[in-house]
Amino acid sequence: MTGASALLEALRKQGVEVCFANPGTTELDLVRAMEEVRGMRCVVGLQENVCTGAADGYGRLAGKPAATLLHLGPGFANGIANLHNARRARTPIVNIIGDHASWHLECDAPLTSDIESLARPVSGWVERIASAQDAAGAACAAVRASLADGGQGATLIFPADFQAESVTPDSADAAAEAAAQPETFDAAAAWQRLSRAQKPLFLLGGGGPASGLGGRAQIAAARLCAALGGKAYAETFPARSERGQGLPDFDRLPYFPEPARAALDAADLVVLVGALPPVTYFGYAGHPSRLVPAERLLELAAPGQDAASRLEALAELAGAPAFESAAAPLPEPAPGALTPQSIAAVVARALPADAIVSVEGGTCGYPLYAASAGAAPHTVLTNTGGAIGQGLPVAMGAAIACPQRRVVAVLSDGSTQYTIQALWSLAHENLPVTVLIAANHQYAILRNELRRGNAVLGERAAELTALDRPRIDWVGLASSYGVQASRAATSEELAAQLESALRQPGPVLIEMAL
Repeated sequence: MTGASALLEALRKQGVEVCFANPGTTELDLVRAMEEVRGMRCVVGLQENVCTGAADGYGRLAGKPAATLLHLGPGFANGIANLHNARRARTPIVNIIGDHASWHLECDAPLTSDIESLARPVSGWVERIASAQDAAGAACAAVRASLADGGQGATLIFPADFQAESVTPDSADAAAEAAAQPETFDAAAAWQRLSRAQKPLFLLGGGGPASGLGGRAQIAAARLCAALGGKAYAETFPARSERGQGLPDFDRLPYFPEPARAALDAADLVVLVGALPPVTYFGYAGHPSRLVPAERLLELAAPGQDAASRLEALAELAGAPAFESAAAPLPEPAPGALTPQSIAAVVARALPADAIVSVEGGTCGYPLYAASAGAAPHTVLTNTGGAIGQGLPVAMGAAIACPQRRVVAVLSDGSTQYTIQALWSLAHENLPVTVLIAANHQYAILRNELRRGNAVLGERAAELTALDRPRIDWVGLASSYGVQASRAATSEELAAQLESALRQPGPVLIEMAL
């Protein structure tokens, strides 16, 4: 057994079943070890940010880590953007980064870099493996670390010589599991403050089934709103939110500060249920960065804690009525040329039960969330950290985590180009992902920012935010990666093409011409 095979075998025993890989020369012994260690699926990504984004999508749905296999510091650096998003989503991930042989590092070869400094900002735990004998124990520690604090990145740096060296079998024994600390919650104290509020607002954070945007927590929040005359919102960009029939229709907190403040300023108490205190996405003159002062905040549950049980306990203390689900109407798509609203209506009507929807881009993201309250029950994943290029890899990872569920990726054309290589992996793995590209051939969010306060979009600004010279041929691009593709320009065409795409066993892309 080599250090590489000991590490992979230890990961497998700890429940890591998938590795998203873009290896190089310093990881070849780990590649060889894949032949020996059965039970771990290896998925190739053509760019590292595809691998890290896929690991994020996998972890959000599976609730346990996938591994990534990346090449030295520069390869890891290529994947940092989606690891930033994963950190914000509190996704468990184990990153394995090969490094030069320990005796070669002093030579400062061209690919040498300070990997630890690159890893720390997006990792809750970083360790350099100091010998082949340490590999298995480090792997076990990395998995435990990835599941700590509600989920985080754990990064292992593995020099090439230690990957290749032989180890004794007993060195692969797992270390004892650390005992989990029980959560404490004073329901009576929380209720005492909540009961005094005249206009409470619940801000629900996303995550796993027990998060503020799991089904149980949303129903308990609706009961409390009915009992207290309160309101509830989902956080602006939740890691995971359950949505659709049988659940309350809670909208996302608006992105821009004016409508966000209109919602929050009316509340005398903002209750954080697995969400962080709301702040503006950027610094806007005339608006406070912290949208709610500390004295109007009540933290009911931190991200990663059991928000559902805490809300249910408060609902009982409040004597809240039972939740009665009212069937939300599905919007009728306007005929003719596509608009964001008609796209949202078509997609909401077509979503199959138990679908996973990966959303990136504001063009269709907000309209779809609003339209989908009456859709079949589904799970929504959004861009938690704002580093673009997340939507397609996250969809890929979600499909691998939940092979029995259909994944629909609703994306914008500009951001999808950052990780377009994921299309090849979708085709290579024949994953059931339907990709919908809102093709308006511009960076629309930047144009909206430039027009704030009725400002005029200047000629140079328009040029810097245009993607129409030349226009990207999404059908041709997808076909070149091996993904079946078509183009829809009207609601009727989109409805027909989407119905067909959702019946296909593998990936399909539809360019939605706006």
